[in-house]
Amino acid sequence: MAEKEKKMRFGVIGAGKLGGFHTRTLSKMPEVELIGVSDPNLMRAQTLAWRYNCVAYKDYLDMFGQVDALVLAAPTEFHAEIGIKALEAGLHVLIEKPLANSEEGARNLLALSEKNNVVLQVGHSERFNPAVVETLKHVKNPRYVTIERLGPYDPRVAATGVTLDLMIHDLDIILTMIDSEVATFEAIGASILSNHEDISNVRIKFKNGCVADITASRVSMENSRRMRIYQQDAYLSVDYVSARLKIYHKKTPAVKSMKDIEILFPKLEKKEPIKEELYHFIDCIKTSKTPAPSGEKGLKAMRLALSITEVMRRFEVSGLQTDEPGQSLARSISDIGHAAGVVVEEGLKNAGIDKS
Repeated sequence: MAEKEKKMRFGVIGAGKLGGFHTRTLSKMPEVELIGVSDPNLMRAQTLAWRYNCVAYKDYLDMFGQVDALVLAAPTEFHAEIGIKALEAGLHVLIEKPLANSEEGARNLLALSEKNNVVLQVGHSERFNPAVVETLKHVKNPRYVTIERLGPYDPRVAATGVTLDLMIHDLDIILTMIDSEVATFEAIGASILSNHEDISNVRIKFKNGCVADITASRVSMENSRRMRIYQQDAYLSVDYVSARLKIYHKKTPAVKSMKDIEILFPKLEKKEPIKEELYHFIDCIKTSKTPAPSGEKGLKAMRLALSITEVMRRFEVSGLQTDEPGQSLARSISDIGHAAGVVVEEGLKNAGIDKS
């Protein structure tokens, strides 16, 4: 009888929201032995440890000799510092997006991963959303793409702007989907509830002519994550939240009625993106493969996000002076909402599409 395959020993650094998701998911994976979870707030780590039958650590370094791989879900400003120590210790690391908060930190992580021959994966879990996985199979030279990612404010990420916190998912997807380099981009943002931009909009023009309009907001009362792709002979509508894809496809060269349009609803298997990304991480470790959301690709998305953030500082609309203090918030929301709407409408017009 073949010897039973040894379980991979995992640890989680960070007992916040994402750390909790990873801890829960790892605890249910039969291929994994969950060793522990670390957080400077020991009680928070202990609460997760009790719930998922592992050990709580205040100092993440105490886990290093007991694990094969780590999920790093600490605040972004600590990604490079902690990740470098883990990679130096020869551990495989999955770092939640963004890879780091500076290009220097990200490059140091990549260099160490290559030097020590260990896997470095970036936590772009949206890549593993069943709707996104299926969509990428049908994308063929898009002309125009719109993406919106809207949700309520979460004080836990107030130290990071919405571009690095949320939009980076969509930047990663668009850079994966469009086989071309970025030519130019225009961006605008507004700081409304925090000291960083809470809503941002960017129009990216690629060298092959494709245009992408992306909006991210954390001042919406409802969650909405949608992508629309316009390409030759087809229109794809993606709902990230419900994991649904709708495809409108021309059946004839000239459309004379709706009968000439085929509407497809690909059947998608229900899967948990975080679980799928963890299985992908484990497979890359076992087979020495480069992860789909590799450190290099994570750096590319992060570099674009940082560039967008820098441009937005010059066009930040919430600093406008008003006669009444209470008017600032309303005008900020109105201005950025109008700007995003204009960008989308112009894009539809340029692509020859009636927005209705």
